[in-house]
Amino acid sequence: MSKQHLHESHPDIVKRLKRADGHLQKVIAMLAEGRPCLDLAQQLHAVEKAISEAKKALIHDHVDNCLDGAANGGSGKSTRNVLAEFKAISRYL
Repeated sequence: MSKQHLHESHPDIVKRLKRADGHLQKVIAMLAEGRPCLDLAQQLHAVEKAISEAKKALIHDHVDNCLDGAANGGSGKSTRNVLAEFKAISRYL
């Protein structure tokens, strides 16, 4: 069982993801309706952007709240572990 890991930014990230889900549902409906490709591409771009922004917010929050505290001795993690964690999460930027 994993430890619960919540931050103040998580509700905002959930809102962003729900917005992306709404856009995606709209794209699916538009496809079924036979809407023009330009309209579909525009909506898919909105989905992509919303997910990208949610991911960026999550990563920035992790760096600010987890890695910064760890780097300043707040978590008991070694500098090597903090750097390894930063490298791992930065792959997703």
